[in-house]
Amino acid sequence: MKNSLTALRVVGKIHQQQLQALTKKSNLTISEWQLLIAITDGYTTQESLSQSMELDTSTLSRQLKRLVEKEMIRKKAVGQDKRQLIYSITDKGKNACNQINSDYADLSTRIFNQWTDEEKNLLKILLNRLETSMKKIRK
Repeated sequence: MKNSLTALRVVGKIHQQQLQALTKKSNLTISEWQLLIAITDGYTTQESLSQSMELDTSTLSRQLKRLVEKEMIRKKAVGQDKRQLIYSITDKGKNACNQINSDYADLSTRIFNQWTDEEKNLLKILLNRLETSMKKIRK
């Protein structure tokens, strides 16, 4: 039997591959999908997106540019000097995001199909505890 951190790494890798397959069907990356979710949640400026997604400005700029090119989002210049940009999701972006969200919910259902509610709750508790422990070490 693998130790906990090794098993977690393996599970993370499998999950990453599954997410890549889901997002690829909509011509998106996982990061782009997460960005669409953030914009839908009301983070519409580069500054608010950068903070909420914990991304540096250059990485975020590249991802936003790709989403504009893919017509998943639109940008609008605002302010007196028109230098601040407000991002909003297009219908194409909403459709892609909804499809991925639906596929992700289906994947989650299939993964946990044989698990009891008690087992799922215990897993959540343990993972949250692990995250807290790891954040303490990181500081």
